[in-house]
Amino acid sequence: MNDRQGLDAADIRILSAVQKHGQISKTKLAEIVNLSPTPCWARLTRLRAAGYIRGYHADIALERITDVTQVIVTVSLTHHRRADFERFENHVRGVDEITDCIATGGGMDYVMSVFVPSLAQFQALMDDLLSAELSIDRYITYFATRQVKRSTPNLSKLVHRPAR
Repeated sequence: MNDRQGLDAADIRILSAVQKHGQISKTKLAEIVNLSPTPCWARLTRLRAAGYIRGYHADIALERITDVTQVIVTVSLTHHRRADFERFENHVRGVDEITDCIATGGGMDYVMSVFVPSLAQFQALMDDLLSAELSIDRYITYFATRQVKRSTPNLSKLVHRPAR
């Protein structure tokens, strides 16, 4: 383990494999990362314990189960005080329909991804947000019409930057 994050190339291969395949057998993981099973599993256990793996998730095909509307919402707050950001963020964490929310620099303060069964339920959600005294100045909505790409970052490319 010799780079700045305390991870070596084998650790990165393990994390990349788990990111791509989720929970897989000890034998399959060892095969993918080119290590013997016992040391590979010991490394994975250590990486989990160190907090490098937040969890495992299934990618559910929502469109096969129910009609769903995805809305991307940008939000700008009226004031930029710490208390305003904290109040907004704490509120958003408790709203199940908001699946992702990132704070941004620039023109908007937040970008959220919202999943609801209908436009009427999206409007009700926004009405609730606006009446919750969260200092929302303005918001802009973008209705998703189709998914073009969905993936996770390529860990190997992020960690191993080319020399300049």
